[in-house]
Amino acid sequence: MLDAQARPPLTGGCQCGKVRYEIAGPLRRLFICHCRECQKQSASAFAISAMFGSAGMRHLTGEVRQWSRRTESGWTLVSSFCPACGSRLWDGDKDQEEEVCIKGGSLDAPLDLTDAVHIWTCRKLRGVIIPDAARQYAKEPE
Repeated sequence: MLDAQARPPLTGGCQCGKVRYEIAGPLRRLFICHCRECQKQSASAFAISAMFGSAGMRHLTGEVRQWSRRTESGWTLVSSFCPACGSRLWDGDKDQEEEVCIKGGSLDAPLDLTDAVHIWTCRKLRGVIIPDAARQYAKEPE
């Protein structure tokens, strides 16, 4: 088995293909967020958030734009997206913060969600089934 540091970088990008990025280094944490904002952002039942060290991220091609909003927890979230197709790609300022939150659907290779932590389950849509063994929090973990 390859050491996480020795594996090739993960790659990803937007739906139209104009924006591309790569991220090296190990996955630090993996969340499935069921909050209303993530449901709206993903136009689905939840969003996948993969946390990586910012130092390992490289924006390869294409223009990105940012927008920010206050979260229900009271902090400001800065999100980067492709202005051509609107795909949300990552949250956080990769040049100013220790971690960046890659939007799971933007990765070229799907992530294994087996060990993902489910958060904001108080907003989970009826009918969505969370595995019994999954760690979960009604809101955000401390």
